[in-house]
Amino acid sequence: MTAYTVTRSIAIDAGHRVMTHGSKCRHLHGHRYAIEATCEADHLQGTGEQADMVLDFGFLRDEMLSVIDGPCDHGFLADLADRELLAMFCPADRDFAAWWDGLAAAVGESDHCLTTDTRLGTKLYVLAVNPTAEQLCRHWFRRLAPRVGERSGGLARLTRVTVWETPNCRASYGEP
Repeated sequence: MTAYTVTRSIAIDAGHRVMTHGSKCRHLHGHRYAIEATCEADHLQGTGEQADMVLDFGFLRDEMLSVIDGPCDHGFLADLADRELLAMFCPADRDFAAWWDGLAAAVGESDHCLTTDTRLGTKLYVLAVNPTAEQLCRHWFRRLAPRVGERSGGLARLTRVTVWETPNCRASYGEP
C-alpha cells in the first residue's frame, strides 16, 4: 500500500535519571532531546484548510508543543518508583508519603503527572515507567496519537515517534 507521510520535529531540554542503570545514567543528568512525530495517510485531505495535506505541519507542531514541550521542557522526568529521587523534590514542609501518594494517584489516572509542587518549584513530570528514550517515545506516542486523528478529521494516523537522546542515540516507537 502506498501512503503519504509527514514528519515534524521539536526539541526540549530535560533532566532525568535511569535508576536501574548499571552505569553513569543512574546519575542525575540532562539531555537536549529531539523528538520526531511521523504521520501517515492513504490519501491527502480533499478540501478545507488542510487540502492536499496529510496533516498541517503547524497543527502537528501545536500538538507536540502541548503534549511534550509544555509539560516537559526545562523540567525533570522521573519514574514514580524512584522514591529516593522524588524525596529530593518533595516540598520541605510536606510529608513525603502523603505527597508521593498524591503523585501516585495522578499517575494512576493518566499514566503521568505534571507538578510544580516541588521543593524548588521545579517542573516535575512523573511517569509510571523509567524515563528511558524507549519509554518516552512510547509514552508520547500514546498521548499524541488521538490528537493527530482529531486534528486531521480522522484521515491521518501517527505511525512513529522517535526520541533522539543525543545526536548519536535514538529510540523509536510505533504501532501498526
